[in-house]
Amino acid sequence: MEDPNRKIWIMQCLLLLSIACFVVQLYASDDVKFYEPFDEKFDGRWIVSEKSDYTGVWKHEKSEGHDDHGLLVSEKARKYAIVKELDEPVKLKDGTIVLQYEVRLQNGLECGGAYIKYLRPQDAGWAPKEFDNESPYTIMFGPDKCGVTNKVHFILKHENPKTGKFIEHHLKFPPSVPLDKLTHVYTAILKPDNELRILVDGEEKKKANFLGVDDFDPPLIPPKTIPDPDDKKPEDWDERAKIPDPAAKKPDDWDEDAPMEIEDEDAVKPEGWLDDEPEEIDDPEATKPEDWDDEEDGEWEAPKIDNPKCQEAPGCGEWKRPTKRNPAYKGKWQPPLIDNPNYKGIWKPQEIPNPEYFELDRPNIEPIAALGIEIWTMQDGILFDNILIASSEKVAESYRQTAWKPKFEVEKEKQKEEEAKESDGLKGVQKVVFDYLYKVADLPFLGEHKAKVLDLIEKAEKQPNLTIGILVSVVVVIFSIFFKLIFGGKKPAAVTAATKKPDVAETSNQGSTEEKEEQNEDAAAAPRRRNTRRDN
Repeated sequence: MEDPNRKIWIMQCLLLLSIACFVVQLYASDDVKFYEPFDEKFDGRWIVSEKSDYTGVWKHEKSEGHDDHGLLVSEKARKYAIVKELDEPVKLKDGTIVLQYEVRLQNGLECGGAYIKYLRPQDAGWAPKEFDNESPYTIMFGPDKCGVTNKVHFILKHENPKTGKFIEHHLKFPPSVPLDKLTHVYTAILKPDNELRILVDGEEKKKANFLGVDDFDPPLIPPKTIPDPDDKKPEDWDERAKIPDPAAKKPDDWDEDAPMEIEDEDAVKPEGWLDDEPEEIDDPEATKPEDWDDEEDGEWEAPKIDNPKCQEAPGCGEWKRPTKRNPAYKGKWQPPLIDNPNYKGIWKPQEIPNPEYFELDRPNIEPIAALGIEIWTMQDGILFDNILIASSEKVAESYRQTAWKPKFEVEKEKQKEEEAKESDGLKGVQKVVFDYLYKVADLPFLGEHKAKVLDLIEKAEKQPNLTIGILVSVVVVIFSIFFKLIFGGKKPAAVTAATKKPDVAETSNQGSTEEKEEQNEDAAAAPRRRNTRRDN
């Protein structure tokens, strides 16, 4: 028979557990200032802007692969604007406030924003049906990408108590936007000690201080002093640290007309130099085309080839002494520089007290009265979901764990499967391509180039990261050989006669080392000249 005391104890435990759950739920509900899961259609709850510029159509759609709904950007290259008024404004001056929402870029993001504007009360001068980019907001938070811009914005509009102006303060060095097609959750935590933390998928990406000099641009607190706008630089202010020495005189032996280089008189013409042989001769195997018309095409000239005699000799043509640096060369004389006795430094206007300067212990952040999404995007498929404003980090974390993470894990697993399929497909395509290339390498017309082509193909197979570049090289080599066979012409010499000069002395042949290198490059790169037409 069951002990009655045990029964009473179990009942008491269940009662206490129920009370605890109720209290936790009560506190949690107090911590949630606003939550929009988009389980129901947004019509009647969210207000679409009636401004003529905003033609983008919002839709209540399921996230791809889920039964979960969200607010969808349905068309490309449109401006979108929609707003949701809060039941009560959320004050940001006291305690912790967490701003959090999910975004899924189902078609990626080439150029567009996916941020939310947390709007000031309407007495600041705006109406829901006229919501646009000029509507006054307190915070703008979320991803934005276009061109070089790729950041998770956090912009605070803060009022200067001296001037009454609201200034945009941009978070410096914000985190970048994940550019995959998964659901990501963005979190901004505003702490009462002026700390700001930005989380992406629950991981801290940025920490800053609202009053930090280096955390916002411009800083919330202006500088104490500013340059005097009315201050002018005196006319006699000399900013030159060095000046030419007025007492210096050009030495009598300074020759400004001496050339930089002179002929090397010690140079000797290499033995075997063929003075009477030209470097190029007419191709003896070339024949005049049958359809060549001298009257229309001009006198036919045979294409030129490298003179084979020059390849055996140190050089051909008229020999000239190389040049060397002139030891007497000094260039144009300049007087030496000395310290400027009148130097006063770089002039700066004097500092005056900044009339806009103020001090404060905490930012005076305006309350949030509504949420607005106002974007101009080139991309469709942007899905907003689970928009949360809370006063507890733990509550925000619980929403990430229950609302976001299960979706993210499913999407991530699916992404891995798709990447694996694409990788397998790519490997299959690569195999076909390489099999074909090996067959091409066996073609007889490649001749002596076959070994080089095979070597390139093997490197491409073994080093996937270099595959595309190497394959391009293979194709270029094959086509080069193919065109040579079609259009004829002899293989140009890899080295000209000038490069065959003996290493007698660097001063005993023509030109400097740099000149020889240029000659070698020109010779190696020189294309085979084909039939030319001389103008009558």
